[in-house]
Amino acid sequence: MRALAIGGFAVSIVLFAVVEWAARREGSGIPSLADICAFVMRYEVGPVPVGRIGLFGFWWWLGWHFLAR
Repeated sequence: MRALAIGGFAVSIVLFAVVEWAARREGSGIPSLADICAFVMRYEVGPVPVGRIGLFGFWWWLGWHFLAR
């Protein structure tokens, strides 16, 4: 079961790298990770930076679940 989980993460990382590579090719219509993050960071509802709060919450969740022991 552990090997299956590790294999799943490895496949996810490879697919992420392939999509990022495709996004950085000349004339590609696929947004890169930087483009997506910039779009999310600009999102606001009135004076509240909802995108920044959401991105911070995502990183907090990711660190809590994968880095905290």
